[in-house]
Amino acid sequence: MKKIRLKKGAIYGVSAFVIALLVGALYFVDYSNSKLQPKEDNDDMQYVTRLFGEEDIPVVASEDIIMRPYTDANVKIVKNFYNYKGDEKSQEESIINYEETYIQNSGVAYGGIDSDFDVTASLSGTVTSIKEDKLLGNIVEIKNSDKIITIYQGLRVVNVKQDDKVNQGDIIGKSGETNINKDLGSHMIFELKINDQFVDPEEYYDKKTNELE
Repeated sequence: MKKIRLKKGAIYGVSAFVIALLVGALYFVDYSNSKLQPKEDNDDMQYVTRLFGEEDIPVVASEDIIMRPYTDANVKIVKNFYNYKGDEKSQEESIINYEETYIQNSGVAYGGIDSDFDVTASLSGTVTSIKEDKLLGNIVEIKNSDKIITIYQGLRVVNVKQDDKVNQGDIIGKSGETNINKDLGSHMIFELKINDQFVDPEEYYDKKTNELE
């Protein structure tokens, strides 16, 4: 194979061309970067520092604490939740006798005062149902999360509508009387469902929602 020899002038020319290409490339990169940097003296420009939706708040924040459904300190328990694992005496006291029919109480009845009292949302959520029942009066159901539902029964006055968004502590109605518990006077029955199971609310007050199983 025949060797090709380049003259010194050609070598110098090629070298100069390569150097010029390198310098041009460096200048182009530096120029492009400078265009991408925000100008400090342009007050009209706004820069996004996070993705949209990062501060979206769920219906129930993981640190929310379950509150009692009333604020009047004089309100007390007038009928307990029926606990299958409870002793015989507590079970008897939580049975509802309606027209010679015995019903296990799936919530807790609160009352014990001479007047109606405000019924408040135990947790934030969305009102999914409002209905009037012959035995239990007005019933408000609120979905608080995928696994928590709170139910407020026996309301004389209802202050919310279906699909309303309520915050924890909002007044959703007034206590009233129920045909199933006429002897209790003005009261309300509070039911708490976790993962589709009725549980004793008294065991869950002041607990964080992220601690629930």
